[in-house]
Amino acid sequence: MFFKKLIVSFLAKKTKKVVDNWSRKSVENQDKIFKKFITTLAKTKYGKDIGAHKEMCLVDFQKKSPINSYEDLSPYIKQISKGEKNVLWTGKPAYFAKTSGTTSGVKFIPLTVEMLKNQINSSKEALLLYAFYQNKFDAINGKMMFIQGSPVLKKHGQIKTGRLSGIVANHVPFFLQPNRLPSFKINSIENWDEKVEGIINETIDCDLRLIGGIPPWVIMYFQNILKKTHKENANIVFPNLSLYVHGGVNFKPYKNTLKSMIPNADFLELYPASEGFFAYQDDINDDSLLLLTNHGVFYEFIEADKFLQGGGQRITIKDVVLGKNYVLIISTCSGLWSYNIGDTVMFVNLNPYKIIITGRIKHYISAFGEHVISKEVETALDVCLMKFGGEVFSFTVCPNINPENGLPHHDWFIEFIKKPVNFSSFCEYLDTNLRKQNIYYNDLVKNNIIRPLVVNCVKVGSFNNYMKSIGKLGGQNKCPLLSNDRKIGDFLSNYLI
Repeated sequence: MFFKKLIVSFLAKKTKKVVDNWSRKSVENQDKIFKKFITTLAKTKYGKDIGAHKEMCLVDFQKKSPINSYEDLSPYIKQISKGEKNVLWTGKPAYFAKTSGTTSGVKFIPLTVEMLKNQINSSKEALLLYAFYQNKFDAINGKMMFIQGSPVLKKHGQIKTGRLSGIVANHVPFFLQPNRLPSFKINSIENWDEKVEGIINETIDCDLRLIGGIPPWVIMYFQNILKKTHKENANIVFPNLSLYVHGGVNFKPYKNTLKSMIPNADFLELYPASEGFFAYQDDINDDSLLLLTNHGVFYEFIEADKFLQGGGQRITIKDVVLGKNYVLIISTCSGLWSYNIGDTVMFVNLNPYKIIITGRIKHYISAFGEHVISKEVETALDVCLMKFGGEVFSFTVCPNINPENGLPHHDWFIEFIKKPVNFSSFCEYLDTNLRKQNIYYNDLVKNNIIRPLVVNCVKVGSFNNYMKSIGKLGGQNKCPLLSNDRKIGDFLSNYLI
């Protein structure tokens, strides 16, 4: 055990030096990646179709390679699935990472060996940096669990496919295999309820030291553990559990709940996606994320407001400014070119480059011209929870355009783990905070075009029931926070308290 700890300590120090080095050369890193990518692009089917050549400059690339959605690249992905080579990247990808798109249905994202290596190394860097800064090297001596997708791979055409987390689970280093939970057998269970039960039975008596997964599913796991053990919090069940790794959703609404469940644990945020690993938290005392500028991704950015109006210039990292909301456009070593992943980010530091995730460009409410975005509703809820208490399992917001009584409004559906002490004041304060952040929403309420938002409390399990109804319960799937239709709201209306 001492020998393992010594190795981790050595690797952590080495990683710190490496990250310090590349994070100071971000613009240079991106220039090198672009030149390398263009040389490769010229050899591909996509590159030939757009007239790419290996000496092409950035301006030419932006003219020839338009912003692509998954639908735009899907004809090329179909060719890859049939076994064709050199379509989007040289050779063939090792895998397709299967992901449930919120707008495109199931997507099959090419995953090359090079990108898989970047995905794994990025996670490793984040964990080793945490170990270095916190002087904690003991996790490797206990169990580490990631609540993730099934590691059982299938085929889409001629290419192996699975959830990214499931693919990565097949590449855990041999020396970490004894530490990994859940076991391959339990992790392979497709039914989410059965899988959770299996994970609980397998982990309840183990020396768990690290856990990862999106907040709602980790909360569900802990709720079941505490119900079975009759303990006050999970740190009583797992005394050595000291780190929770999360990503994929805004963490703030869940932070108080998880802090009460694992009071002795630190929280570390990552920003991975099937398309690439973009950033991670290099300092647990700083909520911003270090942008990974030499990890197989070339970044472009477009001001979100201008993008939604059908315009906006594509700029690179050297031209970004602090405090602006940008649509994130990526090109990757898996062959995604000028690809809009749908996320918006904001820079909060330029030396090194650090970002916060502000939401999804396609997730907003503008039923009345207000254009409310994810960051605004998340911030409003977080402020209210801090003031009035309360713990949230999940929530979503949609418009009510034709209510039975009164003016149109925003319907909030919230599944509380613990309801705020003064609920009516909580609701008023929630609306006030949203109005402070969004002048268009404020004007609509002030001028009696719409009335203040309405908070609908739903029964425990309501969001899980919705996700189950659309076949997306478990794994890395999450319910959209915002929508312009009533599909989710109408379903949850059947579970009002």
